[in-house]
Amino acid sequence: MDDRAVAILGTLDTKGAEAAYLKACVTRAGQMALLIDTGVQGAALVPADIGREAVAQAGGASLKALQEAGDRGQAVTAMGKGAAAALADLHRAGRLIGVLGLGGSAGTSIAATAMQALPVGLPKLIVSTMASGDTRAYVGVKDVTLMYSVVDIAGLNRFSREVLGNAAAAMAGMAARYASREPATAEDKPLLAATMFGVTTPCVTRAREYLESQGYEALVFHATGSGGKAMEALVEDGFIDGVLDVTTTEWADELVGGVLSAGPRRLEAMGRRGVPHVVAPGALDMVNFGPPDTVPEKFADRCFYQHNPQVTLMRTTVEENRELGRIIGQKLNLAPGQVEVFLPLGGVSAIDREGQPFHDPAADAAFRESLRATLNPAIPVHEMAAHINDEAFALAMARRLDEMVRQRRVA
Repeated sequence: MDDRAVAILGTLDTKGAEAAYLKACVTRAGQMALLIDTGVQGAALVPADIGREAVAQAGGASLKALQEAGDRGQAVTAMGKGAAAALADLHRAGRLIGVLGLGGSAGTSIAATAMQALPVGLPKLIVSTMASGDTRAYVGVKDVTLMYSVVDIAGLNRFSREVLGNAAAAMAGMAARYASREPATAEDKPLLAATMFGVTTPCVTRAREYLESQGYEALVFHATGSGGKAMEALVEDGFIDGVLDVTTTEWADELVGGVLSAGPRRLEAMGRRGVPHVVAPGALDMVNFGPPDTVPEKFADRCFYQHNPQVTLMRTTVEENRELGRIIGQKLNLAPGQVEVFLPLGGVSAIDREGQPFHDPAADAAFRESLRATLNPAIPVHEMAAHINDEAFALAMARRLDEMVRQRRVA
């Protein structure tokens, strides 16, 4: 008997009717569905397949204690953690083919927290009142689909039935595809990740072409903060065999205060997992802001380049590059046996060539000197008299990564 199901997350004390409607729609579409109650205070309006007591316990909390505390924030955190644990159990048992959540800010937060614990590829959809604004906190680095509820999720009506019915149909379709997909096999190509910006595209494109010709499958991540996080999340999850980290620009935004930071843990996942990686200072010459009027006033006297109407780039200074060298050196020291560094002496981005607006040999040299002073001497450093986008530089990085991955796979 096939007991695989779509899990439906909802606070059944406030969204019981809507959650039950979703379950009925999913069932009519041909998929089994399980209701998981993430409510805390009021009585559940409909029966749950996994009750709130079990959810709270899975999150390491007591439902009674949460009810007595009356702290909404504490309850949302605990039930999100518990729902994540409950879904992980279903996934490990091979029973989960999709997750469908609904709610306002609290219900969306619980569902999003739970979905972040699941692998990429498993269908995840949330019908939310929060889906029309800044959704970064809910999507994170996973393939979460958000559907705006249009009206508040506060009872069934002609509009909510349409939106919820569409969500259920979408999830049923995704779940059917997921359930019938072909599992990965040992013959699948080794998977590599690469980081890219528009100003490092020629390098990554040529390196990717070479690596694909050698039998790899390459995933390219746009180094926009979320891109770096997504790439390292896949490394942490064990999907990635090697990393071509050409574009480490997110660290410039993290240090200086730009809008595309990947956070202070960027460059750590490969070391923790022992994944071979080659690293270059791609686009460390720039910090990213939005339109010119969004640039903080304290930077008024800096060197800028208008990439497009929505993106303003600011050149990093000698002092900032010196600090970037120190930070990146410390990160790379986590994995002295699985990392090598490539340094282009002719510039680190398309606008850092001689004659281009961000050409600043002193700033680039400050990075290289600081990096070398910080790095573990066991980490190889390859300096090349080339620009980062030169074919010779791209192929040198790609060939070395190929060698490192093959050596690790043999070992």
